[in-house]
Amino acid sequence: MGNSLKRFGDNTRKIQVGFGRGEKCMKHQSIKEAKLSGKLPGILRDNRGITGLETAIILIAFVVVASVFAYTVLSAGVFASQKGKEAIYGGLKKVSEVLEPRGSTIAKDTTAPADSKVDQVIFTVALALGNDPVDFTPPTDVASDGEPDAGSAHKTIISYIDERQYLSNLTWTKTLLGFGNSNNLLEANEQFEITVNLAKVATGTNPLGADTTFTLEVKPSHGSVLNITRTTPGSIGAVVQLY
Repeated sequence: MGNSLKRFGDNTRKIQVGFGRGEKCMKHQSIKEAKLSGKLPGILRDNRGITGLETAIILIAFVVVASVFAYTVLSAGVFASQKGKEAIYGGLKKVSEVLEPRGSTIAKDTTAPADSKVDQVIFTVALALGNDPVDFTPPTDVASDGEPDAGSAHKTIISYIDERQYLSNLTWTKTLLGFGNSNNLLEANEQFEITVNLAKVATGTNPLGADTTFTLEVKPSHGSVLNITRTTPGSIGAVVQLY
């Protein structure tokens, strides 16, 4: 009986020890789970950090692309504006008045005896303010018929118009008046006297006589055309002032 009680006591202590160990294991497992559960929010926070970095990279890339696009648009705008200004200035230069007449316009009947036909028209031109020089190299006319030679190198063209005819290219000469140099460029503060040879008109079927309105078109190499429109008086003398 005593031995049985002793074995019963030993078994009871073993069971208590087992329960104690199991409780310790359970506590240890609980501690591990608690630690694991404590790490999970950190892991989630790490994932959120990675996602935020990716978003930042995408945003930066978007800003860079937008900046490049904006620079391209601005560059194109500046280029177009510059070209627009050049076109405007070029157009203004083409239509602006380069030449202006000075003084009277004179008609001459150089035939002897006089035949009441205008053989020459004389006028004076100067540069309009702020314009580039104009080339007044005279045309060559070997035949002296009032029409420039085919190979003439002149750049300023003078045409004749009246109600009966149009002559596109007449012979003319120039004379420097007052201050200037000896070249063929009409420059600032210079004046050229232009003598237009109307032999082609005077010897044709419709010479320039009395009471006739006509126009001389002076066409420089650049700028607008200078039109000189005059009317001959009722009678033509050796020298006549035209209005």
